[in-house]
Amino acid sequence: MKLYENQMNKIITILFTSALFLLSCQQEKKKEGDTNNQNISSQKEESTVKDKVQNLIAIEELADSAFVNLRKVSDSFQYDMRYATDNNFLGQKVYDCANCWLRARTVKALIQANKEFVKKGYKIQFYDCFRPRAVQYKMWEVMPDARYVANPKSGSIHNRGDAVDITLVNIKTNKALDMGTDFDYFGKEAHYDYDQLPAQVQENRKLLRSVMEANGFQGIRTEWWHFSFIGEVYPISNQALCNE
Repeated sequence: MKLYENQMNKIITILFTSALFLLSCQQEKKKEGDTNNQNISSQKEESTVKDKVQNLIAIEELADSAFVNLRKVSDSFQYDMRYATDNNFLGQKVYDCANCWLRARTVKALIQANKEFVKKGYKIQFYDCFRPRAVQYKMWEVMPDARYVANPKSGSIHNRGDAVDITLVNIKTNKALDMGTDFDYFGKEAHYDYDQLPAQVQENRKLLRSVMEANGFQGIRTEWWHFSFIGEVYPISNQALCNE
């Protein structure tokens, strides 16, 4: 009986030791896997940063009229691309993706403007950038009022890749500044010169417009959020929104 017990104890010890060894190997493999995943993730992030730096450098070599996907160039902006959702005055999603395409000259001007905003503790948030003409027709059907929606027959500066709809976001709180109305509010309260608003709201609008105008943009009276780059008026484009 003692011999049997000794043998059993030896078997149990061997099995226990083997289990500990296997568990240790699994933990080591997991650590190696975690390390490898971290390295891969770090490499991907580094590659993305390098790509954006290269893209930013490449913009300087592009013709002013060339189209650029701003998301591929800079991480300094924020996006709330309303027409890629149903949170807009059309009540439906009319963009297949939330890319922000613009002419190269406009991208360069926006990057400079955003640098000034960042120094003040803010950054640009986009509502809309380049807009296909087909969407302009849909907007005109719902709001055939040239104060707010350009007639698609002549086209909008958005259709040409040189206009943006934007607001400002506080970098620390990540909250949009109070501009008095939401984006695409079609009423007098959204007019830039409407003065029946709290002083802070008026200051926020002035800040947005002053920096944008100093960097080559022009606002319009009826929409505090709209800015067009001043320069040669390019033809209406059919640039695909979802091109990478």
